[in-house]
Amino acid sequence: MNPYKAFQVARLPEIRFGSGTLDELPQVLKGYGGRLLLVTGRRSLQASPRWPRLLAALGEAGLSWQHVTVDGEPSPELVDRLVETHRDSAIDVVAGIGGGSVLDAAKAIAGLLRSGTSVLDHLEGVGRGLPYAGPAVPFVAVPTTAGTGSEATKNAVLSRQGPDGFKKSFRDHRLVAEIAIVDPSLLDSCPKNLVAANGMDAFTQLLESYVSLRASPFTDALASSGMQAFRDGFWQAWTSADPLAQQGYQKLAYASLCSGITLAQCGLGSVHGLASPLGAFFPIPHGVVCGTLVAAATRVNIAALRAREPASTALRKYAEAGILLSGRMYASETAAQDGLVELLEEWTTRLALPRLGEYGMTEQDIPRVVANCRGGSMQTNPLPVSDEELAGLLRARL
Repeated sequence: MNPYKAFQVARLPEIRFGSGTLDELPQVLKGYGGRLLLVTGRRSLQASPRWPRLLAALGEAGLSWQHVTVDGEPSPELVDRLVETHRDSAIDVVAGIGGGSVLDAAKAIAGLLRSGTSVLDHLEGVGRGLPYAGPAVPFVAVPTTAGTGSEATKNAVLSRQGPDGFKKSFRDHRLVAEIAIVDPSLLDSCPKNLVAANGMDAFTQLLESYVSLRASPFTDALASSGMQAFRDGFWQAWTSADPLAQQGYQKLAYASLCSGITLAQCGLGSVHGLASPLGAFFPIPHGVVCGTLVAAATRVNIAALRAREPASTALRKYAEAGILLSGRMYASETAAQDGLVELLEEWTTRLALPRLGEYGMTEQDIPRVVANCRGGSMQTNPLPVSDEELAGLLRARL
C-alpha cells in the first residue's frame, strides 16, 4: 500500500500553546472588536484566582462582555436559548473557556448568532437536514481540560439524554476556532478522576485516528507524537503529588491537542461509535466511556483483523503502538499487538475506571446500543465489526 496516497488537511485554528498563554487572551479578543460573549463552565474557573485577574485584564483591554455558563453536556435547547438571548447584542467574538462541553456549546453559539437558524436545523442525523450557510461569529477556544481536543475540530457535540436521547454533531468548517489558546497550567485545578477520564478520551482519539481507514502520513505523525507525549506525561499529571505534575500537564495538553487535530482530519473508530448511544441513553461521561472500552475494543479489532484482514496496515500500526507505549521490543508483531491490549487492560485496572453497569446499563440494553452505534466513527474503524462482536465488547465491560 502506498503510504503517501492523496490526502487533505482541513482547516485548523491558529494555535498558541504554552504555560501562561491565557494572558494573551484579552489582546487576542480585542482584535475582533469590543463586544465579547464569554462562555465558561459553572464553577471551577470562577472559583479560581484566575477569574478576577482575567476579568480585570478584559476590562483593561477595553472589552465589554456578557457571561453565560454551561453545566454538563450541552443540549440543543440550551444552545438555542443562549443564541436567542444574545442574538441582538452585536457580539463581535465568542470565547469558550472550559472543557469539551463548554467549547462545543460556545462553538455552536458562535455559529448561530448571525445565521438566525436553530441548531436543530443543522444537527446531523436528528436535525432538519438544512445546510448551514453561516456566517459564524469569530470563536476563540481556551481548553481547561485535556481530553476532547474540541479546540481543533469543526464539530460541536450536543446531546439530549434519556430513552429517546441522542448525541450528535453540528458540524461545519466555519465553526473551527479562529485561535486556540492551549495553556497547560490550566489543568492544575482538575481533580484526579477528571484527569483520568479526559486523558483516556485523548488517548483513545489518538489510537483510533492512528489506525483509522482515513489516516495519512500527516495524521500518523501527529498521532504518534501525541501518544508518546501521553505515555510520558499522563501518569505524572494523574498522580497529583508528583513533583513533575506541571511537566505532565504540558505533555497531556499537547497530546489532547494532537488528538483533536487527528480526529478532525481522519475520523475515529468503534469506541467513539459506541460512545454516542451510550452517552445519550445513560449518564456516562464521555471520557469514562472511552477509558472503560478502549482495551476491549482494541482486542476485538485486532482479533477481527487477524481473522478477516491479516494484511491490514492497522495490524502493523497496533504493533507499533504497543512498542511505543510500552517501551519494549517484542519478538513479533503479534506479540506487540497482544502487549498493547495487555497494557491497556493494566491502565483500565490502575485507573479503576467504572464499568457500564454502574450507570444503569444492563444486558437488555446491549441490542439498543449496538443498533444506534453505526454513525460516522464506525465508518473509519479499521474494519467493519459485527453486531455480535460489538455486543461482546459491551458485555465485557458491563
